[in-house]
Amino acid sequence: MTKFQKFLRNHIMLVGMATVLVPLLSLLALQYWSLSELEETSTVADVVWRKNYLNDVSKEIKFFYRNNAEKVLNIPASSIENGVSPETFPFGKCSVDGAKRLFIATFDGKGGAEIIFYDPYDQSRTLKPPEDEVRTANMLVAPLRILNEEGRAMSGALTIEERDPENRVMFKPIINDEARVIGAAGMIIDKELFGKIYLPQTITTTLPRFFPSDKQDSIIVTVYDEKNQVVFSTQPIKGLDDESYVMAPLYSDWRIAIRSRHRTPAQWAAWNFKLNLTFSILMTVALLSGIILALRAAQRQMRLSQMKTDFVSNVSHELRTPLASIRVFGEFLKMGRVSDEDKIREYGEYIETESRRLTQLVNNILDFSRIESGRKTYDFSETDPSALVHSTLKTFDIQLKQRGFNVHVKEPQSPLPPVFVDGEAIGQVLINLLDNAIKYSGEAREIEIRLGHANGFVQVAVEDHGIGLTREDQQKVFDKFYRVCTGLVHETRGSGLGLALVKHIIEAHKGRVTLESEPGRGSTFTIHLPAKERTAEETSERKQERAAGEQLKIVGGI
Repeated sequence: MTKFQKFLRNHIMLVGMATVLVPLLSLLALQYWSLSELEETSTVADVVWRKNYLNDVSKEIKFFYRNNAEKVLNIPASSIENGVSPETFPFGKCSVDGAKRLFIATFDGKGGAEIIFYDPYDQSRTLKPPEDEVRTANMLVAPLRILNEEGRAMSGALTIEERDPENRVMFKPIINDEARVIGAAGMIIDKELFGKIYLPQTITTTLPRFFPSDKQDSIIVTVYDEKNQVVFSTQPIKGLDDESYVMAPLYSDWRIAIRSRHRTPAQWAAWNFKLNLTFSILMTVALLSGIILALRAAQRQMRLSQMKTDFVSNVSHELRTPLASIRVFGEFLKMGRVSDEDKIREYGEYIETESRRLTQLVNNILDFSRIESGRKTYDFSETDPSALVHSTLKTFDIQLKQRGFNVHVKEPQSPLPPVFVDGEAIGQVLINLLDNAIKYSGEAREIEIRLGHANGFVQVAVEDHGIGLTREDQQKVFDKFYRVCTGLVHETRGSGLGLALVKHIIEAHKGRVTLESEPGRGSTFTIHLPAKERTAEETSERKQERAAGEQLKIVGGI
């Protein structure tokens, strides 16, 4: 395997993240820039779109009134050269929608003028209008009368007069063949008809052309008069800033405005920007999370595969070595090469020790298999923790002696409460802890076992004075197949299952296992098992039994 392949294998997480993160962040930056541009563009577009709508409404109104006025007020000079009869309707049969009053003014050339008012909806009668209408008409006719006296020429263009907001007038001079003004025709606009009928009708029919039906409820169109009072509104006024447009030229002092019920165009654009950016970030995070999980799973699978390979290698070595020793010592005994009884006993002890080690290894593997498949069961019973520790040490005594280890047991003065455990499983825990202490003690040959009782738990601590563990290794040492990476470890036999089984068995007993360690100063593994508290009477009896046992030891010594 090349160095590059090793690097990829050991840093698959880093390489995978770099491969994905760079293009993904580039794409996110591009998305951010695109959304920023879209926000600015959409704000401007929305504002322009609203102004176009307001402008269209204004044009509709202008076209309606100007078109009507051009048709109604287009009176030929010949029809008034000989005067106007009040009984004759001079405006023809054109539609006069939107007019409150029509009038004709004629000049006699000597400074005199006659103004006749007509009802636009009853062509058979003239009217005597209110004084304000007469005053407005005279004010408009006066300049034309002067031009008539002076005989000056002028054009016959339609004119709009708004000096009196209550009587807005569209009028047109009547010009003869010599381009002289001989009269005038005028139309006084019906303000109430405009504000209550025609204007609302124009707004509501124009709205669908610019805004879809699903957005019309969020748009409010309002018209204000010259006093800034509301004349008409499509909905109750609610919302934010107006986009206004002046209604020219007929109602140039009126204002038509559009507003959003909830947000202005800029706020809508900002909201859409944040929403899209949030979705982009969330999708990026989700994608990264998925990639990280996939890479971690792949890395974990590779590590687990390597650990399993190491496990098979270690177990094969663990099985081969004691089997070889047993076979050699067995052959020596079988062939009668050893006649000394001490040697026979020594070889027998070696065979027993290696057999126990094989049994322990096989038990660990079988228990691990049962735990992984969920078939591990326990036989709980009330057990004396002190007696359990001593019985376990007794079965482990030969192996300790062969390796030159001294085990010191420290117990409290008062008797420990019993524990409700599976004695065989807890014995296996202690054997695994002792085996672990033997393997990693280095040159030290002292192991200490401390028993205690605190906070409702019986504590059994196994302390060695060996190589110790770093903080990183302390977090992983209870993982299955894990073995710390030091030179001593690679020289030490083991399957990597012992501490994983310890943790599982203790947790199955509703206890916990803790570790205190420092490199170069050894490690202390402590198991905490729930205590079954004794009654006062049971405690007294236990003290008496213990005192009697100590007395027997003294007598035996004498």
